[in-house]
Amino acid sequence: MSPDGLPPLREVIARYELAPRKSLGQNFLLDLNLTGKVARAAGDLTGATVIEVGPGPGGLTRALLMGGAAKVIAVERDERCLAALAEISAHYPGRLETVSGDALTTDFAALAAGHERVLIVANLPYNIGTELLVGWLTAEPWPPFYESMTLMFQREVAERIVAAPGSGAYGRLGVLAGWRTQARIAFDVPPQAFTPPPKVTSSVVHLAPRPEPLPTDARRLARVTQSAFGQRRKMLRQSLKPLGGEALLEKAGIDPTRRAETLSVAEFVALTAALDG
Repeated sequence: MSPDGLPPLREVIARYELAPRKSLGQNFLLDLNLTGKVARAAGDLTGATVIEVGPGPGGLTRALLMGGAAKVIAVERDERCLAALAEISAHYPGRLETVSGDALTTDFAALAAGHERVLIVANLPYNIGTELLVGWLTAEPWPPFYESMTLMFQREVAERIVAAPGSGAYGRLGVLAGWRTQARIAFDVPPQAFTPPPKVTSSVVHLAPRPEPLPTDARRLARVTQSAFGQRRKMLRQSLKPLGGEALLEKAGIDPTRRAETLSVAEFVALTAALDG
């Protein structure tokens, strides 16, 4: 038996025949010490409602419940995992709600409605992690429905999220995360911690929303950054041509010969304001 009185995860996977599926981006984290570390990286869970995406056999789910979360709302697309999650639910009566469905079409704000403190904590499926993050970063209204996000990504993606202007990893994700949150890498997780082991190291990123980010339209900012970094080797007057090019840059007071990775978040906000006009 594990510390929480439930069967070991390997046993659960064997019993319910939960071989991870590549098509679903599944890499199960089986080490309960590590899932506990992820849960602790989220901060104080006492009394909180935690939204988890892609719980799989429930390793992180169990750590969150053991860590004191009042409730976990787990969104799982793979119906094979529902029986294993039901076993956890029976062990923690009234504290685990499983939503069977696709995270990309889930209304997370609706799931959070009526809950006082909401945290998002997840070992995200690799194939949808970035898309989900962008959705949460551009959520309206702001401050958002969540108090913080603690998410696992491939190390390369994590570095892009926390990247500063001027660095090679700085791009659209760094601008959006830097604009609305304070993001930091909490720790790395080696490939051998997963089943199956991915080819890359993973990292847990903690993102705390800024209560008052620079005012701008999130969708327009996303559009400007997408265009600017779409041709990152080119000068901005070229990469931003579809949005107004040199005239747009002059209106924002930005040298048209600069490249996207040299612009600060504030300058991207200024560009977006110029686009608005």
